[in-house]
Amino acid sequence: MGEVLVTVASIVLIDVILGGDNAVVIAMASRSLPPGDRQKAVYWGTAGAVGLRFVFASIATLLLRVPYLMIAGALLLLWIAFKLLVEESRQDVAAALSVSAAVRTIIVADAVMSLDNALAVAGVAKGHLGWLAFGIALSVPIIIFGSQFIAAVMNRFPVIVYVGAGILAWTAGHLFAEDPLILATLGEGATAPAGLICVAAVLGVGYIVQRRRASQNGITPH
Repeated sequence: MGEVLVTVASIVLIDVILGGDNAVVIAMASRSLPPGDRQKAVYWGTAGAVGLRFVFASIATLLLRVPYLMIAGALLLLWIAFKLLVEESRQDVAAALSVSAAVRTIIVADAVMSLDNALAVAGVAKGHLGWLAFGIALSVPIIIFGSQFIAAVMNRFPVIVYVGAGILAWTAGHLFAEDPLILATLGEGATAPAGLICVAAVLGVGYIVQRRRASQNGITPH
C-alpha cells in the first residue's frame, strides 16, 4: 500500500510540475485567438501533447540513447519561446494567428516538453502500463485548465508573457544540460546555469527586438 501511495504521489507531482510547461506554451500560442477558436486550439493542442507523451513514454529507453536529442529539442524550444515573446508585440497577431497555426506551434513545443515528462513518468511507472496510463490521463485536465487560466491572466496582464517565455527558456536550458552526453561532460551542476543563460538570452534578445519594433512603429512596448 505504501509503495502504491508513493507511486501515485510521484506521478501527480511530476504532472503538476512538468505539465505546467505545456500549459504555458498552449496559453501563449492561443491567447490571441477569439474565445471559440482558443478552445479548439487548447483541445487539439492538448490531444497532441497527450498523444506525444504516450509515444515517448513507450519508447523512453530508446530515446535516452539518441545522441544530442535533448540538445536539438532545447534549441527548438528556445526558438519557440523567442517567437512567442516577440509576436506578443505585433499589432497584427490576433488577425494573423489561426487555429491551425496555434496548434502547430503547440504540438511542436509539446513534442519537446513532453519528452522530459514522459521519461519521468515512465521511470516512476517502471514499465507498468496501468501507472503509465494514469500519469498520461492525469496530465489532460492539468494542461487544459492550466492553459486557460494562464491565458486569461496573460490577456489581463500582458507582462506575464515574459514570465511564460522565461519558463519555456528555463525548460530548454534543463533539456540541454540533461542530454546524456552533456551530462557526462559537465555533470549535474550545469543544469541551473544552463537554465539561467537560456532565460537571459531569450528575454534579453526578445526585449531588444520588441523595443526596436516599438520605436519603428511609434508605440510603447509592454
